[in-house]
Amino acid sequence: MAVVKMPQSGKLVLKVQTGVNASGSPVYRLRTFANIKSDVADADAFAVAQSLAGLQQHTLVDIVRQDLNSLVNQ
Repeated sequence: MAVVKMPQSGKLVLKVQTGVNASGSPVYRLRTFANIKSDVADADAFAVAQSLAGLQQHTLVDIVRQDLNSLVNQ
């Protein structure tokens, strides 16, 4: 029996720096965009994230792609 991964959906998470706290450390916030299709190429997802970051007033720090999969025993 083999376990097979079945792609479901995903999220694109943009980490932005919104400022600094009283001690001078950076403050970050996450901007999450859900329901990303599982078959989108990484390069395309990255390009979309950069475009979305251009709409933000805060500085982009990181781009994360989270994929959701089901495991099926066949």
